[in-house]
Amino acid sequence: MTEVYQGSCLCTAISYELLTTPKAVSHCHCSQCRKGHGAAFASYGSVPRSAVQILNGAGHITTYSSSESVLREFCAQCGSTLFWSRSQGEFSDWVSIALGTLDLHASEAKTRLCRLQSSLVYAIQLIASDRLTTMGRFC
Repeated sequence: MTEVYQGSCLCTAISYELLTTPKAVSHCHCSQCRKGHGAAFASYGSVPRSAVQILNGAGHITTYSSSESVLREFCAQCGSTLFWSRSQGEFSDWVSIALGTLDLHASEAKTRLCRLQSSLVYAIQLIASDRLTTMGRFC
């Protein structure tokens, strides 16, 4: 049985589900991802476009072309970064999901490696250490 992941934006106007486990989980440090997230890096996991289903709020999704081939999607109401994808070329049939928008619940067994006051375990729960990569200028 395939695990289904659900997520939403900060104001919950938009909710979605992933019909497969995110692949190519990464922490991107490029300037576009840093500025888009307002943080030192952005954590993403990619899935085939066909594996993303918008459950609610499709009309609240706003897009921004951050480069000739990259489209970023976010909530028009609260500004949460949700997805980015390539509009052409290799991997244009995949979508990268902002992992912070996934609605995951930390379990004690999966947080032992990460003792932070406000746990950032959502990325750790999704991946095995051998699948973690740094994308650099990929997006």
